[in-house]
Amino acid sequence: MNIFNRFFFLLFSISVFSQTVNLDEVVVLDSKISIPFSVKYRSVEIIDSQMIIESGARNLIDLLQQINGLDIRRQGVAGTQADLYIRGGGFDQTLLLIDGMKMDDVQTGHHTLNLLLPIQLIDRIEIIKGPASRIFGQNAYNGAINIVTKELPESENNLFEIFLGDISYGSNENFNFSINSLLRLKDKYSSLFTFSRSKSDGYRFNTDFVNDFMFLKSEIKTSKSPIQIISGFSEKKFGANGFYAIPTAIDQYEETQASFFGIKTFFEKNNLLFKPKFYWRRGQDEYIYIRNNPSVYRNLHISNKLYFDFDFSKFYESSSINFGLNFSKSIISSNNLGDHERFTSTLYVDYSIESKNKKLKFSPGFSISHFSDLSFHFFPGFDIGFDLTEKFNLYANYGKTYRIPTYTDLYYNDRNTIGNTELEPEHAITNEIGFKYNFNNIKIYSSYFVRKSNNIIDYVKQAEEDKWKATNIRNLNTDGLEFNFSYTFNNQSNFNIAYTYLFDESYVNDINFSKYSINSLRHQLNSKIILNYSNRLFQTFMFKYGERSNKSSHKVLDSSLNYKLSNKNYFFINVNNLFNENYYETSLVPMPGRNFLFGIILYFD
Repeated sequence: MNIFNRFFFLLFSISVFSQTVNLDEVVVLDSKISIPFSVKYRSVEIIDSQMIIESGARNLIDLLQQINGLDIRRQGVAGTQADLYIRGGGFDQTLLLIDGMKMDDVQTGHHTLNLLLPIQLIDRIEIIKGPASRIFGQNAYNGAINIVTKELPESENNLFEIFLGDISYGSNENFNFSINSLLRLKDKYSSLFTFSRSKSDGYRFNTDFVNDFMFLKSEIKTSKSPIQIISGFSEKKFGANGFYAIPTAIDQYEETQASFFGIKTFFEKNNLLFKPKFYWRRGQDEYIYIRNNPSVYRNLHISNKLYFDFDFSKFYESSSINFGLNFSKSIISSNNLGDHERFTSTLYVDYSIESKNKKLKFSPGFSISHFSDLSFHFFPGFDIGFDLTEKFNLYANYGKTYRIPTYTDLYYNDRNTIGNTELEPEHAITNEIGFKYNFNNIKIYSSYFVRKSNNIIDYVKQAEEDKWKATNIRNLNTDGLEFNFSYTFNNQSNFNIAYTYLFDESYVNDINFSKYSINSLRHQLNSKIILNYSNRLFQTFMFKYGERSNKSSHKVLDSSLNYKLSNKNYFFINVNNLFNENYYETSLVPMPGRNFLFGIILYFD
């Protein structure tokens, strides 16, 4: 992109803000630190519980697909297999957290979305677009997503109840249900347990699936601070027709497991907040090339990662300092990748200060990480924001980020692929400017960013008969523009349109064959309208258009009709892909045509 185009986009971006963001300062109490990323001065979007209801989405994957700048590439439906990209980065360059606990998979970022909470248990989703390594460490290369679960209700009475979470049925024998149990022992202990299942015969040969998920959240009241325990387990069994290898590999099969356990608390005294956390994530992936004949080719990978986080926040009259020490131990055992261990230590510091008139805020910070099998890495960054008026905000930020090679990058070998133990970490420097406007029922947002990456990892080969080899390729520059307009009319209904443009300089000109050449959503347009017909009945239409770097494109319209039965109980009818569009979200797997789902859902409160 030449300087004239950049200047045009810069002028164009002086207008603008998004529907999903409240312009007040976000205090992310369940995240890494208490006030790390201002809604005013970063590309941060908050999807709250009411927005989740209005979205019409029935799982987390479909919900995230409605957010511009996020590229969720599904293989199949119901969140069975999907990869998460932010602003054109790879699926290994995005960090997912649940209640501030990292869910990164040391085998591969391909398993990031294996743990999918039922949406009725989610209080809000915090989406940070842009570099976040100085707070969250490696993998937050292009952004981070934190899923915050709902708080447990308080009561002075003992209580035990079992209630339905949701039940639904749809095309291709798609059947879903969840059951919840709530336990309260006066003001001493409370817990919520959920079991959910989603299954289908599949929309084409060998795409059947059974997905099970269990979730437990408990809180123990003490005289000083509550102790919170969170745990989850996911198991997916699915036919993987064309998911990997080549499109003609129609008999592939996969089973994945993902589980986590975390315990955390906090202590507060004299404006000092201390939040210790211990948590563990386990992943298991079994892949079979021919479903009914595992002896032909089979992989089994088991990974574990233990975390110890010690996070502090100190508050002053017009400033705050956030700092912490984080330690993690990674272990993998695999019949393909081998057995490996890694110990990681990270120190981070972030300081925020605002002017006396509270119009100017500056927040510099850095992190230092050491990997036992690699080296030290230093990552600085800063945010700066200025309130031109009460309704109009200007911001800019700078950040250096990184991503170390996964164990798959380093060690994976099969008949067509070889890893590379000499790989170097990926690095990037990102600069961003943006404006936000919020007045009554109109919200407008726009930002422009430039990301300069080096040592990007791709699988390449020089001749067609060669094996794919993981390789650090040359630098890659990415320019991006985001625009979002939201209008609320009749005090109820809402219209939103959002557009994202990405331009990646191609790095494959001097490479004969590239397996994962950048194929970003160069043009992404999402438009949503929510029509409230009455206090009980509303309908959501969601239109998604995308054009990728390889010129492939899709146009998809979804609709959800919802009727409020009582309190948080809704009856819904979803019709997806109304145009019956024939399209792909990855290069291998066609998405289903027109399909429907209807049922009842209870949003836990």
